Amino acid sequence: MKSTMRKLLLTAAIAATPLLAATQAAAEGEKYILVSHAPDSDSWWNTVKNGIALAGEQMDVTVEYRNPPTGDLADMARIIEQAAASQPDGIITTLSDYDVLKGPIMAAVDSGVDVIIMNTGTPEQAAEVGALMYVGQPEYDAGLAAGKRAARDGIESFLCVNHYISSPSSAERCQGFADGLGVDLGNQMIDAGQDPAEIKNRVLAYLSANPKTDAILTLGPTSADPTLLALNENGMAGAIYFGTFDLGEEIIKGIKAGVINWGIDQQPFLQAYLPVVVMTNYHRYGVLPGNNINSGPGFVTADGLEKVEEFAGEYR
Repeated sequence: MKSTMRKLLLTAAIAATPLLAATQAAAEGEKYILVSHAPDSDSWWNTVKNGIALAGEQMDVTVEYRNPPTGDLADMARIIEQAAASQPDGIITTLSDYDVLKGPIMAAVDSGVDVIIMNTGTPEQAAEVGALMYVGQPEYDAGLAAGKRAARDGIESFLCVNHYISSPSSAERCQGFADGLGVDLGNQMIDAGQDPAEIKNRVLAYLSANPKTDAILTLGPTSADPTLLALNENGMAGAIYFGTFDLGEEIIKGIKAGVINWGIDQQPFLQAYLPVVVMTNYHRYGVLPGNNINSGPGFVTADGLEKVEEFAGEYR
């Protein structure tokens, strides 16, 4: 047990440390590792890093962020195995592909490491792998809600720009949207890749070949930002219904300008912050929420953008 004086000294030292000096929250206490599926190029995850930094500081714990640099899920599985082998107090991880990741996650649980699933997967899958709980946005449900919203707005056909097609959770967003509209997904989902120039060209090609497309759905800034450029180039910006998952600087600008109808905020800050807080309280006091936590979906429109603009890319 740490002495009271030592705790006070540590707290004072931590308070003097810049919050975002690194992706690892510098503190002493329990050690957690957050493993995501995101490639290094995906800036959306900076908000997640901010969440673990603040939670680590406030809870007096160490939280390390790890990810596969290219987004390769087999590499992610190995990272989870390596994280478990280091015997941290807990692992917080995404579950973007149940079949690929369930093995190493279940092995971590069997070795005595507590696990919380965040961001991707479902509450049911979290329970199946033995995780304490799930904190995130069920992807199919979010897509379904978005599709129903679009259906009320008269949308019947769409293009889903999937920049991470190797992750089943990304396809669930597109499938949910199609089901919400009451249409077949079919070829309305394209593999856009990760390269911005290629995404832009593939969107332009699809819209040229399918001029009667009613709407566009993108799955985050990686696909939304190049799609905005494509629509500016072909003159469809503001003329075609445009919804997107997640938020980012260009997405917020698009919503404000009336080019994007809405963005789905799954609150990545909470997806990272809450698991650290929950796991720490569980280890220290044996308390655990009785239910999983759905952090989204929440729809962000041009109304009430002030807070979102202020904190976009940092806490939103």
